[in-house]
Amino acid sequence: MELRYLRYFVAVVEEQSFTKAAERLFIAQPPLSRQIQNLENELGVQLFERGSRPLQTTTAGQFLYQHALKLLSNAEEVKSMTKRIGLIERTLTIGFVGSLLFGLLPRIIYLYRQQHPHLNIQLVELSTTEQIQALKEGRIDVGFGRLRISDPAVKRVLLRKENLVVAAHSSHPLAQRVEGVHLADLVDEKLFVYPNTPKPNFSTQLMNIFAEHSLVPKHIRELREIQLALGLVAAGEGICIIPASADTIRFPHLLYIPILDSGAVTPIFITARAMDNSADLQSLFDSIYQVYDLEGIAYERSVFEWAQER
Repeated sequence: MELRYLRYFVAVVEEQSFTKAAERLFIAQPPLSRQIQNLENELGVQLFERGSRPLQTTTAGQFLYQHALKLLSNAEEVKSMTKRIGLIERTLTIGFVGSLLFGLLPRIIYLYRQQHPHLNIQLVELSTTEQIQALKEGRIDVGFGRLRISDPAVKRVLLRKENLVVAAHSSHPLAQRVEGVHLADLVDEKLFVYPNTPKPNFSTQLMNIFAEHSLVPKHIRELREIQLALGLVAAGEGICIIPASADTIRFPHLLYIPILDSGAVTPIFITARAMDNSADLQSLFDSIYQVYDLEGIAYERSVFEWAQER
């Protein structure tokens, strides 16, 4: 017994007329009459009192009507739940570099979760290099990183550029220069860089910035992570260069000083597989726009289009 037969039958019972039921179902009356006759033939019983005006059901018809309502209701519930489960099972896995957690990324992800409650969002900390491989292997769907790494299988969009700052102990001479310092002022200092993972990484990016200004730091020590570097700075062991958003990390006697050189910035990129233009990724951009608007961060919307950036 097909559900559509039951829907036709219920409509006829409730309208007490084949003509009105056909109008309700947006079908012609003759096909509707044939479908009801087919249902009666299948069941081997008469469902309507012939010749009654308005149309009345037989005892068997009334029994079928009561149970048809339950069956149709259950079918709609199953349909609705199946759709809901399908939405819940949709997963978007996002890779990110750890330093971005000190910036706007948590707000972007939180807003995205609120606007897509049925989407299963998973976060995985990966270096930018690891993100590229994870995208190609299908282990993540989108990545947030700081390095410009080109790969024909991956598209990359520059979201914005973030200023760099110097972390120094409050007793350090640099701490007195609240207006800011230049990169040239840092080359003789003991400089902590991070991470000490395989290159390229953030420390590579810093060394490239110095090189672009024809500078070479003389005393460099690589450390595992930003918190360790800043902890040693707070102990008076040296200085460290970090993204400005990470100045939310606080230690006693730890100060952050602007870097005045125009090139002292770190980019933030979003990456995805080259052929991926899913609605989930597009809506992720909408969340980014909204947070940037709230923060008053200027951007050109064309920059966010999923075009391969070279």
